[in-house]
Amino acid sequence: MKQKRIAAIHDISGIGKCSLTAALPVISASGIEAAAFPTAVLSTHTGNIEGFTYRDLTADMPSYASHWKNLGIEFDGIYSGFLGSTEQIEIVMNFIDMFRRKETVVLVDPAMADGGEMYKTFKPGFAQEMKALCGKADILVPNITEAAFLTGSECNLHAGKEYIEKLLSGLSSIGAEMVVLTGVSFSENEIGCAVRYNDKTEYYFTEKYDGIYYGTGDLFASALFGAYMNGINIFKSAEIALGFVCSAIRRTYEAGTDTRLGVDFEHGLRDYIKCLEENI
Repeated sequence: MKQKRIAAIHDISGIGKCSLTAALPVISASGIEAAAFPTAVLSTHTGNIEGFTYRDLTADMPSYASHWKNLGIEFDGIYSGFLGSTEQIEIVMNFIDMFRRKETVVLVDPAMADGGEMYKTFKPGFAQEMKALCGKADILVPNITEAAFLTGSECNLHAGKEYIEKLLSGLSSIGAEMVVLTGVSFSENEIGCAVRYNDKTEYYFTEKYDGIYYGTGDLFASALFGAYMNGINIFKSAEIALGFVCSAIRRTYEAGTDTRLGVDFEHGLRDYIKCLEENI
């Protein structure tokens, strides 16, 4: 069988286990080639860390894509993560148009907000620009804050099922066939995701740990996409991804590791691979 290939469009942080340093190993563990398309290079991620270095690669992105096109490179999946500007959003939209084939699956993680607020580097209008990119997705993976901005809803991080269902309907209307909403919680001890596909909604929950665990959204989306691209349905893919991320958080919590430096997902890769093999 021909090996599948996913274009992973993210920034890369040397320390922090997020973006490309999360996507590349997880997608590779799923047996799929991960082609790195870096949007920026940082010494660390920007979450609660001071003094990081940052090099913007926006100017390189169009020629990067053109070189791949000239080589005849094809993609079974395109995975868009954190984008630092509206200019990068436009470049990624052009990338999708350039490389999308009938069988190509596009996953968009609209990484732009959390905790009820937009990231400080973005202006409020950024959400509307991101919404245009989300309209090209087959799979859309926002958290609750991002979903609220994308749908023009009031953000309520502790709302009940009725609010979540409303967000899911609004996200589906943007254009994605499959929506996976993360950060869903109906109790203090659990956190998980809601999956909407073909008017069917399923919820999956796992144990909630105190603290902020950086990079877990990237790990979740990467594990989800790796599973889905192996032929596992979107509901089971979300369940597998949630279990994978929860185990990484649990190991990090029990070890007392500085959570700014990322979670210990590496020790869970063997279990992730085994889980995929059992469900393919």
